[in-house]
Amino acid sequence: ADGPRHPLAGANLAPVVPRPSKVICVGLNYQNHIKEMGRDLPEYPTLFSKFTDTLIGATDDIRRPAETEQFDWEAELAVVVGRRVRRADEEQAIAAIAGFTVLNDITCRDWQFRTREWLQGKNWDSTTPIGPFLVTADETGPRPALDIRCEIDGQVTQADNTGDLLFDPVHLIRYVSTMVRLNPGDVIATGTPGGVGHARKPPVFLKGGELVVTEIEGLGRLENRVVPEGA
Repeated sequence: ADGPRHPLAGANLAPVVPRPSKVICVGLNYQNHIKEMGRDLPEYPTLFSKFTDTLIGATDDIRRPAETEQFDWEAELAVVVGRRVRRADEEQAIAAIAGFTVLNDITCRDWQFRTREWLQGKNWDSTTPIGPFLVTADETGPRPALDIRCEIDGQVTQADNTGDLLFDPVHLIRYVSTMVRLNPGDVIATGTPGGVGHARKPPVFLKGGELVVTEIEGLGRLENRVVPEGA
């Protein structure tokens, strides 16, 4: 609170956590998204990881790779870990939450579904905006129920509430920390609601030039333009 201060107006915000030791992502965590993808409700969280090189700031350009024809959006609530924890119980998991932020897990669907493993569809350089702020858990509670939405060029594509998560942030910290130590600054992306482009009939994907707006009530807003990688 007594650290250096800088004006927010005109600031070029980096990813709210610039160098997490790990980014753990959860697939299929909203019932409506699970149904639109034609899957059964899972018994356990579906986990995959992202690399730090995928992360960009709240207003940075999303770099669309030339190798995909199915570039899709996924608005998500992200949990930021505040203390080292392993095999957390309920109380420890709650205490380990530093706060929450906004993330969009932009995905190359054609690469994602080349195999049964999703990593190759989720880890393209400079495609994952995260930010703009870290809102601490004392303001939201450990299981926030906040409206989440995504807009593409002003058209709402996703609208839900984070209270509808099948596996909430506390559960996810307990589950993930069972297998691996979570460190301060680590990120857990909790999954996306229904409305992704891949599930639409016909499917709709980001071609380039679109403005992707990702917003969660009380946490902030990402505004990212899709541009060709290398532009």
